[in-house]
Amino acid sequence: MTTKIVKTALASLLAVTMGAIALTAPAYAGGQVSLSYTPTDPDEAQALGTGLQLFSLFQGMSANGGNISQNGFGNAAGIGQNGSGNHGLIMQEGNGHEGSIQQNGNNNNCGLFQFGQNTNAQCDQNGNGQSSVTTVFGF
Repeated sequence: MTTKIVKTALASLLAVTMGAIALTAPAYAGGQVSLSYTPTDPDEAQALGTGLQLFSLFQGMSANGGNISQNGFGNAAGIGQNGSGNHGLIMQEGNGHEGSIQQNGNNNNCGLFQFGQNTNAQCDQNGNGQSSVTTVFGF
């Protein structure tokens, strides 16, 4: 019982300390939050890949090869592909983003979406039949 009380007190002290540190951070401090999804099931990977290809078509881009769309200032992006049937899509909205996709193998699909400002993300795929999507928000 005493151990539980001590652990609870230490956890509370740590939470208060972390909160105080967060309050002293300068207002201009930026960062990024990213969400990624990579299916492990081949059927789910194929479904995600098809969805990314359809999204590219709806955006007026190609459903295969590399596609980059940037809206903002100071953005940089690149796609490298070795193999056949690969599809890479980078969309960046905002300023100061850096994004890259590198695909080695066949029939891979990757979507990299960056919003806000000053984000940095990459997608690396080595093998065949992989799909993934990453969305990054910068502040």
